[in-house]
Amino acid sequence: MSRFDEMPFARVYPLYVAKVERKGRTRAEVDEVVAWLTGYDQQQLARHLADGTTFRDFFAGADLNPRASLVTGVICGVRIETLDDELTANVRRLDKLVDEVARGRPMAKVLREA
Repeated sequence: MSRFDEMPFARVYPLYVAKVERKGRTRAEVDEVVAWLTGYDQQQLARHLADGTTFRDFFAGADLNPRASLVTGVICGVRIETLDDELTANVRRLDKLVDEVARGRPMAKVLREA
């Protein structure tokens, strides 16, 4: 069981937004990386936020991007590609994408475009 199983996505989402906004980026860019990773459109994302969906259910209902495995590296001191728990790996992938946006990386690179 992951520590993210029962954590509401809506509890972390404002922290993602605040992080990128402090660096001059936008909520729309956070939404773009969430959409890229999960397949959720703006309406679906808003519904998950309003409903207090847990990370477990948020990712269980997602249509994960086939290129998600390209999101690699270290986040919170742990190498993403070594994580055995799929939920934790997906949460850390999202953390990594948000970090890259906050660091000013071009969106084409953040979204692993060819």
